[in-house]
Amino acid sequence: MDRAVVASKNPDKITELEALLTRHGLVGEVVRGLEWPDVVEDAPALEGNALLKARQVARSTGLPAIADDTGLEVDALGGAPGVHTARYSGPDATYRSNVDALLAALRGVEDRTARFRTVVVAILADGAEVVAEGELVGEIARARRGSAGFGYDPVFDVDGRTLAEMDPQEKDQVSHRARAIQALADALAAGERLVVSQTHR
Repeated sequence: MDRAVVASKNPDKITELEALLTRHGLVGEVVRGLEWPDVVEDAPALEGNALLKARQVARSTGLPAIADDTGLEVDALGGAPGVHTARYSGPDATYRSNVDALLAALRGVEDRTARFRTVVVAILADGAEVVAEGELVGEIARARRGSAGFGYDPVFDVDGRTLAEMDPQEKDQVSHRARAIQALADALAAGERLVVSQTHR
């Protein structure tokens, strides 16, 4: 894709996706500064929300669009926050309040196994849709560590280090979002032009 829009109004997510898309040669230019109506993310699963965002932005801008939806799934919480990850602490959630709520929910819990799942959707210039998924398994730390990244990165531990203790380039080699973009690149390279599922773990 020569030009595409990242279907997000979260600047942290846009920056991370732009770096990944560029690294994989999937997009020549990520177009910024465009407006579109807010998307109500009311689908029951990550894929549905990613599709809602990508379709709305493609319609509104007339450009190819790439959207993702990410869920943090904690085993001891029955897979929560899941589809409610971004608003775990309530409708006015912030990164800090979400992490506070998660740490409170896991206070005294020994099993802290968790996974990040990202579903990414690309809507191409011809209207075709490609869906891919990436997953990263780790555990929830008992306290915040590190100052890089965003969201739950300070408490998502992978092999003894949180994502917030990694520099952006290192995180981009291992993250759930990076794996989803790799799966998307594989699907596009294979010439797939229908809604398909690829998963990288």
